[in-house]
Amino acid sequence: MEKRENMNAVRRRKSAHKWVRAAIQIFFFIFFPSVFTSAFSGVKYIFTQLGTGQPVEWTSFLSALVTICLFTIVFGRFFCGYACAFGSLGDALHGLYTIWCRKRKKRPWKMKDKTAAVLPVLRYFILAAIVLLCFAGVYSRLQGSSPWDVFSMLQALRPKAKGYIAGWIILLGLLACMFFSERFFCRFICPMGAVFSLIPVLPVFSLHRDRETCLKECSACSRICPSDIELPQCGTAEVRGDCFQCGKCIDVCPKGNISTGIRRLKGNEIWFAILRAAALAALCVWLGI
Repeated sequence: MEKRENMNAVRRRKSAHKWVRAAIQIFFFIFFPSVFTSAFSGVKYIFTQLGTGQPVEWTSFLSALVTICLFTIVFGRFFCGYACAFGSLGDALHGLYTIWCRKRKKRPWKMKDKTAAVLPVLRYFILAAIVLLCFAGVYSRLQGSSPWDVFSMLQALRPKAKGYIAGWIILLGLLACMFFSERFFCRFICPMGAVFSLIPVLPVFSLHRDRETCLKECSACSRICPSDIELPQCGTAEVRGDCFQCGKCIDVCPKGNISTGIRRLKGNEIWFAILRAAALAALCVWLGI
């Protein structure tokens, strides 16, 4: 009886975490949909200015880039897991696919491990290509092929096809991939995600696992992780740059072995998620995004 009550309590906590995360994602999707675009525009601005030999002046785009990067250094990729409009859209699409599979009693399609291990390199090539195009001064001529520009138009409810056919095709392709593969864009395509994975992240709020007391051959946390990563050992300063801070691994761990660098802080507490979301929202208001 006690065991059943404990299991029910775990299910309720897991459900509460899921709904709080969804609420935060919807909030940022509605009120701050352009944070990703603004931050990455800062990257493009820097290399465009360098390519033309012009000074890099402090702009709103550069403010967004630096602020979001500093937030990520402190809290990890919370922005990616909770606040990025593109990531939230991907979660919603994959959620619909999962529900569809469950109703039809079919196992969701899963990318082969070898493919998933190689594809993350693609985002660095995409980032490098965009940087080089900006530096060469030709990126602006390819505006119609940008899926992010098309996505921004959709969010603003001002879609247009003229001059953006390539962008529409790429966006629809990405949406299809995000539907079948969880966090496809974030893991394999996102150039801003490549930037986040390159900057140092403090271990204070990053997730770690106490492997010594794990159940033999469990690996539940790795199997549910949208990034397919192995968490570093507790007590180390090692950090996984591809962790989206979604907290799914914490909820699924049968031994409760996953926590932040602060042992008493699991990392998926509702108050902690709301606190980080409130801090990020305040920064967005301050930046005027």
